[in-house]
Amino acid sequence: MRNSLLVFLFIASNYCRAQDVDYNDYRRKNEGFIHIYDKAIRSDLSCFTIGGIEESMGKGKLKEIPVKDYGKDFIRFDSGGIQVTIYSGPFFVTKHKITREGGDHVVKIDGKPFYGNYFKLPTTTISKIIVVEGKDTVNIPASAYFDLYNPGYTFPDGSGNRKTKDGVYLSADKQTFYIYMQNNDDTGSYEVTWVIQDKKYLRRVLDFGFTQ
Repeated sequence: MRNSLLVFLFIASNYCRAQDVDYNDYRRKNEGFIHIYDKAIRSDLSCFTIGGIEESMGKGKLKEIPVKDYGKDFIRFDSGGIQVTIYSGPFFVTKHKITREGGDHVVKIDGKPFYGNYFKLPTTTISKIIVVEGKDTVNIPASAYFDLYNPGYTFPDGSGNRKTKDGVYLSADKQTFYIYMQNNDDTGSYEVTWVIQDKKYLRRVLDFGFTQ
């Protein structure tokens, strides 16, 4: 029932945005789950992403690396053998070229489409991602996150406790792990997964617009 509801929301929200938005949406869809052709990676992604929810039936859960610490501008995961820290910082509008349509609708930053409260100026940006596996540091290039804005690491539940939708997941063979982040905003959420394989950054998988 939960999976069916999420699928419905995913389709309906994209349909509504197509009907309601009068301005160009330049965000690319070619990095989404639907374009993942590696069967092992696709199967793993379907276990935890919303983009892959239609293929999640009957799938088990991947092993998760626990959250070690978090704050307003960072979240850290640590299993002992793998450490992942995502940092954010303020968005300085004076350091960027802003493209607008219809007066105030922001559609590009530095000539590129962006993700995170589309049509509005961001307030924060992902500043860096530090990944250490064993004794090796995995380089995550700025191109993997330069266009991702307004990261939100935790949220309060009904009891006032902090929870997160982010996670780090291990493949069954432990050769690949996935750094997952989901960010919500009032123009539709986006989710991004950075894929690390054999101690190297492989690619990102990015879907957006599935909730309002």
